[in-house]
Amino acid sequence: MSKAPAFVCTACGASHRKWIGKCEACGGWNTIVEEAPLSTGPKSLGGKGKSIPLTDLATTEAPTPRASSGIDELDRVLGGGLVPASAILVGGDPGIGKSTLLLQAAASFARRGTSVMYISGEEAAAQVRMRAQRLGLTDAKVALGAETNLRDILTTLDTHRPDLCVIDSIQTMWLDTIEAAPGSVSQVRAAAHELVTFAKKRGVSVILVGHVTKDGQIAGPRVVEHMVDTVLYFEGERGHQFRILRAVKNRFGPADEIGVFEMTGDGLQQVANPSALFLSDRGSATPGSAVFAGIEGTRPVLTEIQALVAPSPLGTPRRTVVGLDGGRLSTILAVLEARCGISFAGLDVFVNVAGGMRVSEPAADLAVAGAILSAREDVAIPPDMVLFGEISLSGALRPVTQTENRLKEASKLGFTQAIAPARSKMGQATGMRVREMPDLVAFVGDMFGAG
Repeated sequence: MSKAPAFVCTACGASHRKWIGKCEACGGWNTIVEEAPLSTGPKSLGGKGKSIPLTDLATTEAPTPRASSGIDELDRVLGGGLVPASAILVGGDPGIGKSTLLLQAAASFARRGTSVMYISGEEAAAQVRMRAQRLGLTDAKVALGAETNLRDILTTLDTHRPDLCVIDSIQTMWLDTIEAAPGSVSQVRAAAHELVTFAKKRGVSVILVGHVTKDGQIAGPRVVEHMVDTVLYFEGERGHQFRILRAVKNRFGPADEIGVFEMTGDGLQQVANPSALFLSDRGSATPGSAVFAGIEGTRPVLTEIQALVAPSPLGTPRRTVVGLDGGRLSTILAVLEARCGISFAGLDVFVNVAGGMRVSEPAADLAVAGAILSAREDVAIPPDMVLFGEISLSGALRPVTQTENRLKEASKLGFTQAIAPARSKMGQATGMRVREMPDLVAFVGDMFGAG
């Protein structure tokens, strides 16, 4: 007798007996989908299994060799190169350049002696070859296939045993043992499990391409992200030529590391010095502009924070943010009003991170506050100054990590002065004039003569 279908939340994996609009476990709306049960399941576990080999913590093994792609920005995000038998999940918005990046990476790996197989479930082989021709990659020895049947793909992989296989994409894979449509929760979970298991047993590295939802999260059950070793997000705005490859999980390297690429007519080109590129269009000193010295993973990156403050014709002033967390902006405005006596009632506030970059670091608080105050008071911040520091609810400026690296990167790009929180660990002298501020009131008084 077959079991009744279950309803599973794609966000948290919780199971429900019927469809409901809001998941009771995680609170997500419209995340419940129907999942057909397995026709056969595990029997009683009363029987004996086989004993597994055990080791101790003192067992030493040779360090795992990594394969370099020849693309420094990709190797940086992977933690130094591709680890054998690793499983990597790459997500990004439609049309952002995921397939282009992975085709270039596959060709680069192949040119350096790594055997590579590229399986496309979304495009015909002729379409992939057309892209390779446009990018000048036809000389690379990449084995190309177009298939969605996972059983056939695994048989092919077991026969040829490549070092690396790219699956584009996991949502198109179909496993004939699961009674569900391709792209459903059960199919995505089962296909990912089979591919990851194959990668570990056969020593084949697997890169899975994943679609994202309208919220920017990889579609399908979150358990897929737990199965793989590395999760990368390919970010960027279509109106900008910059693309950011960001590691949000990495068992073999630092998380939150980024690689910067520029979209050109010849494909994606890596950017060795993203700070110089993000600040390349910055002109003379203008009100509403501040340069933030941030840290992305292990790399210092300088970005320009832009702000505009204008009288609002609306009863409720607008608060528009691009590239930053809207909640942080509301907090900064509240602290400026409560601690510094600067009101933004009746004023629209617009904040943008130039170049399409997204900043999530709390250390950007001081640069955001500086850009907003500069726009409100119509006073330009010196063009050779960088700002960084976290603002607490009391108005105090909290020290942030890697102050020395931030200052070194700023000095390398020609900046001569900085404003940082008091008690920051400066390290060795950088040749910059650093003004330490204890709180937001002192910063406002020093920079804008108020507070």
